[in-house]
Amino acid sequence: MTMVNKADKNIARRKRHTRVRGKISGTAQRPRLNVFRSSKNIYAQIIDDVNGVTLVSASSLDKDFEGQGGNKEAAKKVGELIAKKAADKGITDVVFDRGGYLYHGRVKELAEGAREGGLKF
Repeated sequence: MTMVNKADKNIARRKRHTRVRGKISGTAQRPRLNVFRSSKNIYAQIIDDVNGVTLVSASSLDKDFEGQGGNKEAAKKVGELIAKKAADKGITDVVFDRGGYLYHGRVKELAEGAREGGLKF
């Protein structure tokens, strides 16, 4: 009798992310907006890959964040929050890095929130 091995979704996601990262990279002029999604929270960072530094970050764990972190409303708020923080630093153009996740649900809401906040990608 053989056991059925269920594919690990996170390993598949990391493989997709590595593949995408081979093609996109953030520069000082156009940094990378990276998304990480856990079951309870969502995180976003704006990264300059040339210098290897995070310029701006926002997440549903921030002190000024109200509400649950694991839903689409929260993702939209985090998107708006990162756009506001980026605008304060003078960042308008970014490259969107969906982190190997499908552009759907919370990842899509975060992207739309960031666009509404004034980020261009």
